[in-house]
Amino acid sequence: MVMNTIYVVIVMMLVGAVIGGVTNHLAIKMLFRPHHPVYILGKRVPFTPGLIPKRRQELANQMGKMVVEHLLTAEGIKRKFLQAQFKEQLVSWGESQVSKLVSTEKNVAQLLQTFQIDDATEFVNSRLSSFLHMKYEGYIEENKHKTLQEILPSDLRQQATEAIPTLAQFVIDKGITYFESQEGKQRLGKMIDDFLTDKGMLGNMIGMFLGNNSLKDKVQPEVIKFLKNKETKQLISVLLQNEWAKIQQLTIDEADEKWSIKQKGSDIVTKLVDVLQIEELISAPLSVYLKPREQAIKDLVPKIFELATNFLVTHLDSMLKKLKLEDVVREQVESFAVERLEEMVLSISRREFKMITYLGALLGGVIGGFQSFLLIWI
Repeated sequence: MVMNTIYVVIVMMLVGAVIGGVTNHLAIKMLFRPHHPVYILGKRVPFTPGLIPKRRQELANQMGKMVVEHLLTAEGIKRKFLQAQFKEQLVSWGESQVSKLVSTEKNVAQLLQTFQIDDATEFVNSRLSSFLHMKYEGYIEENKHKTLQEILPSDLRQQATEAIPTLAQFVIDKGITYFESQEGKQRLGKMIDDFLTDKGMLGNMIGMFLGNNSLKDKVQPEVIKFLKNKETKQLISVLLQNEWAKIQQLTIDEADEKWSIKQKGSDIVTKLVDVLQIEELISAPLSVYLKPREQAIKDLVPKIFELATNFLVTHLDSMLKKLKLEDVVREQVESFAVERLEEMVLSISRREFKMITYLGALLGGVIGGFQSFLLIWI
């Protein structure tokens, strides 16, 4: 009789333990499985799919809200940015990157190759040329109805005005040098011949009477004397000043009609790109340009990070709103494979889930033993 009682107690405890363990294990499995609804005769089987697959949309929404409202909050990120230790780490990282950059033997061409740009010279030339022409044409179009006086800087116009007497003296000096030379004297003689020829018979008579050489010798000193006269310099200065004043009143369109300045300016831009010798510049190592300025660049790093940090802190709220992190998290969770999610959760909590299964078996065994004692007692 006693042995039968013991057998009943043991059997009921074992049955209770199995039921408790299997029930908890099944409940844990039903969190994820089945991954998809199961249908029999067109009817969905209850409790399919599992709890998490079935509630994925709600889970995604809740995780999105949790991340935005409790994890990646603007206040928390701001505090991180404003921490002195974090700033020091940023500056230290920036200085190390500067040291690497100024010591590199790579050139611009090699850096561009990392972006799948093989012909670096052609790429830089074309981009630079396009940029400069775009800026030039935009400036011309924007100011085409303005006068040169409105466009040119006042100090430049003042310097040009002040240079007119010097220019006048330069013209006179060149004129004197020319007419004192043999070439200038011959040119003067030809001018006299042409003048006398235009006058017909009267000119021929004067030429015969005075002689061309005699007339040339007499006119040459007078021309040089005229050029050396102070009044001549003043006259040329006034003429140049009047012309300069007229030029300043021309609009870009009017100046272009006279001298084709738009095309000449475009040609200058094109020539400027050629003069820069881009191929030589981009073939030199970056260290050639950066090494002499290494300390200056490093001195700028803290200021750059300070400005960047202040900008981020000031605009962080609006930036997070525009990023819509809640939507990003929700979309990521929705697109996450249930199998992968199950694997991740089990890899983290496998031991705890086993303990829950064992606890269910223990409780089932205790309940089974209690039931057996109650049954025997009754």
